[in-house]
Parts: sequence; structure tokens; C-alpha cells
Amino acid sequence: MRRPGRNLACSLIVCCFSTQAAVLVTLKNGSQVEAASESHDGSTAILTVGGGTISLPATDIASIDLLPDPPDPPEPAPAPTAPPQEPDASELLVSASAAQAVDSAFIAAVAKVESGLQQDAISKKGAIGLMQLMPGTAAELGVKPERPSENALGGAKYLRELLLRYHGDARLALAAYNAGPGAVERYHGVPPYPETIAYINRVLREYHRTKHKEAKPGGPVKPGSHPTEAKNGPDSGGPSGS
Repeated sequence: MRRPGRNLACSLIVCCFSTQAAVLVTLKNGSQVEAASESHDGSTAILTVGGGTISLPATDIASIDLLPDPPDPPEPAPAPTAPPQEPDASELLVSASAAQAVDSAFIAAVAKVESGLQQDAISKKGAIGLMQLMPGTAAELGVKPERPSENALGGAKYLRELLLRYHGDARLALAAYNAGPGAVERYHGVPPYPETIAYINRVLREYHRTKHKEAKPGGPVKPGSHPTEAKNGPDSGGPSGS
């Protein structure tokens, strides 16, 4: 009575045995089968393959080896973040003119003639950015000319200082911005350089064109002083390239 009971217990153990992990089944004929799981039903081995099962005599199996777990899927790559955008030229110039109390149309006219409103412009003489500041001038003004916002602020500050220096005379301020204060002092006025004279005329023509456009009925009207009305600031300045 004990021995049949023992056989029944062994039979139940065999019937219940299964491998739920992925396995590599090697048959005695040398073939191999990768199965998602393997179980026994009596003397029959049942392999789960794909969407179905394969049944074969357990005696046909030479070995069963566990397959390693598949690697975890890679972490999704983070979405690229757009670099912070520098404000456009007009915004930079309006902000700089407000900070220095100089007419924004005057600052914009200088920037347009100097650089064509290109923030990364570099002249043959080495002048940099929107306002075409020479490195030495930028250093005196305490700005980094390669940074567009500081370039605009430095140019506005320099023009303000020149307007104060020449008692609001926009032509002399522009002459000094283009040719340097030394040339203005040497000639006691606008130096007779064709380039400087053409520069002054271009800036003032652009300035008056902008003011005329703003003054049209229905056109935008922006607050700002006349370029000769800068009110405060230290008396200093250095040459600026164009």
C-alpha cells in the first residue's frame, strides 16, 4: 500500500513540473528549440513556442537550459531642448535705448547702418555686433560685445556719452562714433573724411525716415527723446569701428 502511494506522489510531482522561464531545449537528435516555457504532462513535454505549443516525448529531450533574461529596453532618449533664443535686434535696441534715455529710432538707425542689424556681424577692423563696438571701446564701457544684449547696451551708452559730450549735436556724436572723438577734436567739428560724412548722412536719413513713418496717421508712435536730448551720463568715450 505504501509503494503505490509513493508512485502516485512521484507521478503528481512529474505532472506538475514546469519551467516558466525561457529555455533552450536540446533534443537527442541535435536539434534545438527556444521556448518561452516548458512543462510536462506525464511523459509528454510541452513547449510554448510563439503563439502555440509543441508536444513531444520527454525521452526525446537531451537537456533543458535556462536562457538569460532579455536585456531591459533602453531608456528613451530625452527630447532635445531648444537653446534659449536671444531677443531679436529690435527688442534689444529698444531695451538699450530705454536704459540709456536715448531715442530708440536713433539707436536703431546707427545699428542698421553699422551692422545691418546683424547680431554676429564683425567688420574688417574687428568691430563686433549690432553696434559694431571695437573691443577696446567695449572694455571701457564694461560690456562684452559678443553678447548681443550687452552690445546693444554698450552702443547706446556710448552714443549717449557722445551726445552729452557734444551738447546734443547728433552730427558730432555720429562723427565721433565713426571716426573717434580725437578726429572731431582735431578738426574742431566733423572731420573731412568722405566715409564719415557719408556715414552721418546715412544714419540721419534712416533716423528721419523712421520718425516720419512713426508720425503717419495710424502708425505706431513710440515714446523717446530726440537724439540730441540725452540728459545724463559721464563724459567719456573711445573710438568705435564700423
